[in-house]
Amino acid sequence: MALYKKTINGNVYWYLREMARVDGKPKMVSERYLGSAKDIEKLLDAKEAATVPEKTRHLGFGDSAAVWGILQRLDIAGIIDEAVGPRRTDAGASVGTYLSLAALNRVVAPTSKAGFSDWWKTTAADRFTKIPASVLDHRRFWDAMHKVTLEQLAVIEERIALAMITEFNLDISALALDMTNFATYIDSTNEKAPIAQRGKAKQKRNDLRLVGLGLVITRDGGIPLLAHAYPGNKPDVTQFPLMIDALGARHRKLAETAGISGNPEVTVVFDAGQNSASNFTRVTDTDLAFVGSIPPSQVTDLLKIPAKDRVIMEEERFEGLSAVESRRDVYGTERRVILTHSPTLHQKQAAGFAQTLAKAQAKLADLAETLARGKARRTTGELAEHIKSITRDSWLQRVLLCEVTGTTPATHRLSVSVNETARKELEDEVFGKRILVTTHENWPVAEVVDAYRSQSDAEFGFRQLKDPHVVSFSPMNHWTEHNIRIHTFTCVLALQIAHLMRRDVEQAGEHHSVRELLERLASIGETVMIYPSTGGRPKARRMLTEEIDTHANLAEIFNLAKLAPKKS
Repeated sequence: MALYKKTINGNVYWYLREMARVDGKPKMVSERYLGSAKDIEKLLDAKEAATVPEKTRHLGFGDSAAVWGILQRLDIAGIIDEAVGPRRTDAGASVGTYLSLAALNRVVAPTSKAGFSDWWKTTAADRFTKIPASVLDHRRFWDAMHKVTLEQLAVIEERIALAMITEFNLDISALALDMTNFATYIDSTNEKAPIAQRGKAKQKRNDLRLVGLGLVITRDGGIPLLAHAYPGNKPDVTQFPLMIDALGARHRKLAETAGISGNPEVTVVFDAGQNSASNFTRVTDTDLAFVGSIPPSQVTDLLKIPAKDRVIMEEERFEGLSAVESRRDVYGTERRVILTHSPTLHQKQAAGFAQTLAKAQAKLADLAETLARGKARRTTGELAEHIKSITRDSWLQRVLLCEVTGTTPATHRLSVSVNETARKELEDEVFGKRILVTTHENWPVAEVVDAYRSQSDAEFGFRQLKDPHVVSFSPMNHWTEHNIRIHTFTCVLALQIAHLMRRDVEQAGEHHSVRELLERLASIGETVMIYPSTGGRPKARRMLTEEIDTHANLAEIFNLAKLAPKKS
């Protein structure tokens, strides 16, 4: 092929000629007229216009696709629909689908139900789920939530736990139990949500009504197996027996259904916040083994054991932790107890106490100056109570010496000093120490310590639910008891999904927090390129961003290729 120029009447025209050998001689076999230079320019412009998109749109893909894949793998929608019954004929999607989507949103970009449809349009999820934004009005979500009874919800939670255990081969022999509460913005006059009550807020929002939540979490991946929502004014210790009873019944049932023979032992780990004589008895009566902790004040003689009697644990595994075991009476029963000392915890407690001491000294110094000016009005008794309120911390009472002289408000004087000997004794006796108690008589000390540390998995789950950006309990725009409980279910389901994802990634050799993992997946976007119409509807082409290659391992772990747009 070659370009050939002809000049006709002084004008230049171009042809495309094809030459070939015919009978051994070169001969032109075809000639195609291209036109003048301007004609060729127009052809090139038209070709370029046809290959350059008129506009593009960027959509989220990787994070929502990965979460949808886990939801599908567990058949969450199917489990819910089987319990609730068939969908209404006029419904845009089934109840299970709506609640699955609510959990997906909680994982990726927590928003209100009213804002769900707008968020959905920013993702490519309508393509791979076949669910258009038009059926995702907030009222449809409310309809779905109202459809689920609390009895059905208990069945659904149990079946989802079983699905996770069997599909992901979870080890359920060691579980951690913990409780927290979440602040709500429910009006004080609202009587439709008795589960939301004022209490001791762990987020320091004592002005708001609270919803309590207890979780039982696997040591294997930190996956919630049991959730218990309760009124925010109920102390954790009162909810412990309810959770233990439910755990005992559920664990046996899950073990039977999963095909685990015999009476499989399960160890539940809990902290001192759930301690009481009845709670310890309840655990043992439910045939659950346990690892817990008790306040050092219950076994003060243990604290006096010299450091030389403690055995240093594995340095790399426990970072200098030392321990010694003994036996003591704990809530009326002789138990195996283990005293541990952590240098890391010791340093943190020392630093924290130094701050507490400094604040108390500053307040007492201000009080002493006020008294020195003779302007105070407190009686001797009132002054003593005020000083007591400043030094109410038991550790402060051991090291601070406060002496009041004078008998009238005008003559009162205050002197404050620190008993350094008492301070050193306090640090040696208490700082860095924990008292663990367990029913495991034959476990190595290291195994007991390691099990107790799994309590941090439950605490991590709560911290995750309080992250406003991903896998979040908030916003919670519900104000009835029923919807709050369904909302809590979708939040716990989101936590389950997120931690199953993190566990999959860990097993594949990558180590990320939930937020880091979701950020990496979110960077895998989908671009929609819309080309100008040449007659009929404009053509659209979809492709993933180059981050799919950057995070190829994650794409493979979550099989994103299955949900990716098909190449033209």
